[in-house]
Amino acid sequence: MTLDPYNIIHHPYVTEKTMDRLDFRNSIDFVVNIDATKPQIRWAIEEMFDVEVDKVRTMITPKGKKRAIVRFPPTVQAEDIAMRVGIF
Repeated sequence: MTLDPYNIIHHPYVTEKTMDRLDFRNSIDFVVNIDATKPQIRWAIEEMFDVEVDKVRTMITPKGKKRAIVRFPPTVQAEDIAMRVGIF
């Protein structure tokens, strides 16, 4: 896997639950490359949006996709990033 942020981050994952997480926990869910590590995901988000990342949590779904829950520090508004991504 090449270190291109667009090869690591595929697209945002949007459901009612993830929208609540966006509003109340300042985090956004993304579908990512199955081989991406947490440091690579953090780097890709920081490169793509020029923001600081607080924490990255990952999970593999039953369908075999990898999701990353990216939490941002209080100085960064996840809603602003969501608007740039096109969630709103």
